[in-house]
Amino acid sequence: PKMKEDNCLHAALICLGMLYYSHAITTEKLNHARPSLHGHHEKGKEGQVLHRSKRGWVWNQFFVIEEYTGPDPVLVGRLHSDIDSGDGNIKYILSGEGAGIIFVIDDKSGNIHATKTLDREERAQYTLTAQAVDRNTNRPLEPPSEFIVKVQDINDNPPEFLHENYHANVPERSNVGTSVIQVTASDADDPTYGNSAKLVYSILEGQPYFSVEAQTGIIRTALPNMDREAKEEYHVVIQAKDMGGHMGGLSGTTKVTITLTDVNDNPPKFPQSVYQMSVSEAAVPGEEVGRVKAKDPDIGENGLVAYSIIDGDGMDMFEITTDYETQEGVIKLKKLLDFETKKSYSLKVEAANVHIDPKFISNGPFKDTVTVKISVEDADEPPVFLKPSYIFEVQENAASGTVVGKVHAKDPDAANSAIRYSIDRHTDLERYFIINAEDGNIKTIKALDREEIAWHNISVFAVEVHKQHQEAKVPVAIKVVDVNDNAPKFAAAYEAFVCENARSNQQFITISADDKDDSANGPRFIFSLPPEIIHNPNFTLRDNRDNTASVLVRREGFSRQKQDLYLLPIVISDGGLPPMSSTNTLTIRVCGCDSNGSLLSCNAEAYILNAGLSTGALIAILACIVILLVIVVLFVTLKRQKKEPLIVFEEEDVRENIITYDDEGGGEEDTEAFDIATLQNPDGINGFIPRKDIKPEYQYMPRPGLRPAPNSVDVDDFINTRIQEADNDPTAPPYDSIQIYGYEGRGSVAGSLSSLESATTDSDLDYDYLQNWGPRFKKLADLYGSKDTFDDDS
Repeated sequence: PKMKEDNCLHAALICLGMLYYSHAITTEKLNHARPSLHGHHEKGKEGQVLHRSKRGWVWNQFFVIEEYTGPDPVLVGRLHSDIDSGDGNIKYILSGEGAGIIFVIDDKSGNIHATKTLDREERAQYTLTAQAVDRNTNRPLEPPSEFIVKVQDINDNPPEFLHENYHANVPERSNVGTSVIQVTASDADDPTYGNSAKLVYSILEGQPYFSVEAQTGIIRTALPNMDREAKEEYHVVIQAKDMGGHMGGLSGTTKVTITLTDVNDNPPKFPQSVYQMSVSEAAVPGEEVGRVKAKDPDIGENGLVAYSIIDGDGMDMFEITTDYETQEGVIKLKKLLDFETKKSYSLKVEAANVHIDPKFISNGPFKDTVTVKISVEDADEPPVFLKPSYIFEVQENAASGTVVGKVHAKDPDAANSAIRYSIDRHTDLERYFIINAEDGNIKTIKALDREEIAWHNISVFAVEVHKQHQEAKVPVAIKVVDVNDNAPKFAAAYEAFVCENARSNQQFITISADDKDDSANGPRFIFSLPPEIIHNPNFTLRDNRDNTASVLVRREGFSRQKQDLYLLPIVISDGGLPPMSSTNTLTIRVCGCDSNGSLLSCNAEAYILNAGLSTGALIAILACIVILLVIVVLFVTLKRQKKEPLIVFEEEDVRENIITYDDEGGGEEDTEAFDIATLQNPDGINGFIPRKDIKPEYQYMPRPGLRPAPNSVDVDDFINTRIQEADNDPTAPPYDSIQIYGYEGRGSVAGSLSSLESATTDSDLDYDYLQNWGPRFKKLADLYGSKDTFDDDS
């Protein structure tokens, strides 16, 4: 039925076209007397003005309907000239776009037919040129004229959307009529003719949530308060129909996926009103106690929740942080707990949205609270010392067993177990101290020396009696109090120098002292001379009262020849209780000085040698030098007089000892192939066989004329002579010998390689291939090929 309806439509359009064509012919005939648009004046040969003839044939704009599928060609129109009298003398010619291929003309009647089905969407019009000529002479009777054939559109193209699928987003809770997306379809039919390209949009799927504007294709929300948490994604189908949406129009569809985007329209909510948690009293600060979570159906930043503690008796003991990956509140311990002091805590935790949308603030507070109850669990705790550290003092040199101090620890648990104490021997390797295991009293084992170790840092363990794994450790610092038990001494190893020409009361050195004891036992040093030499005639001492003393010369003039060294004892006392003193000896050397007091020499021996031994010493040194020179000259003279030949070979017996073994080893299993002795004499493996060398019966005497002179220094002649004698001496070994090698290896898997008796052996082998191995194997090929040749000849 559809095809019949299309054929009727086509027939109606053809009739309309023919009526239009007849009307055009009538109009043209009525306007026949109108001058041509192409007319103009021309001059003839005689100069008169010629007028172009008026167009005398019909032409107009023709129409042909597209997609015509009838059995006969479509009549497009007819060209006719009023010159044509119908006798067939006029010939109509058609040229231009599609002429002869798509459009053909009857050259007699001027009827134009379309031979092919036309598609307006491919080409909407064709420009053709028509001309009337004399059939016999082909002389143009009418000037050529263009006309247009337009393809009449029919509704043969459905609407098509730009995209097969669309994706769009719209916020949830949007007002009705909120624009979501615009979809656009196009129709290839002619928009200027009829309603073939007039589109109307409608929604096939997606009601009642969305609607579409019929003329624009804009999709809008149609339902208020759409909730993303209830349904997030919608699938909408939009249809575009031509012919203004009337019956018989063509249509196309597209799918639109619409996603509701989230807005913060839901507050966080705890799933329960109370959380129960527990934590051991042995937990350390920072340890996690538990987690709480408020559920928020929103997503992204709209679902972010921050947690805080707003009330409770555990605000100082606990803290809460937010884990943004899991959206949980993490409760952690902030301070140490004590089960014996407090056994439970209560917290009020709040969860609030981080980002709040002002549009939905009227929905209520975007936060929620919950109560968290935390119980403290008793733990088996180690002993606890009353102090975090201890500092004791003990005097040095105190007797063994002196009490240093006492440490004390207790069991914090309700059981209150007994405590035992011990010293960490890694901190007291020398075993200076001992501790009472029951009461914690620390005593010395041996005397202490402050000057050796001023502080002792030890560690004391406290262990529960019944639970050895529960222990505590505390540092104990023991200060050794100083006792004045060290006398002061020189601060350095002093060595003084005094000039021979020193003046009376001249200061020549300042000394100081050092004391190993603490400054409290020697803040000031006292310097003095021993009572027995307090009236020393040579030197005197002056205490400067600043822990230094000056040594002065008492008399004038010293002599190195008489005495070059003086030892001065000095007594140094400290200010301790009781005071300690020591006698220190100052070494004073007498030196020679110039007039300015600068030292020249302090060596008394050098002074004496300079006076009496200079001449004798010089004579001795010169004598030694002369003797050494004489010995060197004699040695050189004797060396030159001694002459010996560079090479002496008169008494040497030079012989060649070259043995050549031109034998062949055994097979692959000959494990003795490299045994030279076996190869030389294979029959003598089990016994000794003497050498078979034959010694000559006569002795060869070298010719005296060939021997070089004994003192000849021509080494080359000497060597050549010796070589010639050795070559001509038959008595020199090796002698002529006969060696028999009758040994051959055994067990070779390859067999014998000998060619002996090969001529008499019957062999079926074919050696013709040797002929192809080139000239190097020619002789071998001749040897083995002769047999075949002989056989062929016979």
